[in-house]
Amino acid sequence: MPNSTTVRQPAAPTGADTAFVREHTSPAPVPSVPEVRLHMAEDAIALWETTESARGEIGLPPPFWAFAWAGGVAVARYVLDHPETVAGKSVLDLAAGSGLVGIAAALRGAASVRAAEIDAYAVAAIEVNAVANGVRVDAAVEDLLDGDGAPAQVVLAGDVFYERAMAARFLPFLERARARGARVIVGDPGRKYLPRERFTALAAHEVPVVADLEDTALKTTTVWELL
Repeated sequence: MPNSTTVRQPAAPTGADTAFVREHTSPAPVPSVPEVRLHMAEDAIALWETTESARGEIGLPPPFWAFAWAGGVAVARYVLDHPETVAGKSVLDLAAGSGLVGIAAALRGAASVRAAEIDAYAVAAIEVNAVANGVRVDAAVEDLLDGDGAPAQVVLAGDVFYERAMAARFLPFLERARARGARVIVGDPGRKYLPRERFTALAAHEVPVVADLEDTALKTTTVWELL
């Protein structure tokens, strides 16, 4: 799952951010994507509260970087099963969260992988997770949604249509990326704001999810390509 809809001033992760990620997560294989190991948290709500305390802010979005969200899991599974999707290509992992999708692309031979997030904790987690998987992912705290993702040849996004305001920003970005020739693939576990008529389904998976955050333990998640 991606960052929040609020556009914040980018701030690079610090050593303290990296230490926070390591302190509150443990490396483990990702369910449904055992080829990848991520630093993940055991208790979503407890980490959410700890993050707010560490930041001194109330009402922060969930710690998307500490869990393998259904949309990202489905896209990562698709990329691992279809390496031709990314092999030899420049890839953008948009709203990257833990970096799962970008790491999968790197494992399948992407020429380069760029991961974009607006949360410094997420970028720190991506860097930690890339090292844990022996791959390179160039992660940065940046909001790209006013552009078109150039020069990436493939744009991958897991679960970016879960809020109306989020969808209103992401869809035009993805359409601009597609218009300039990039292949655009997203993962979606049945969110309300995905305009399905603009996409074609590539695959579907039953994906384990964090029940505390999703109110269920399993979601049918579809991999879509923008037409």
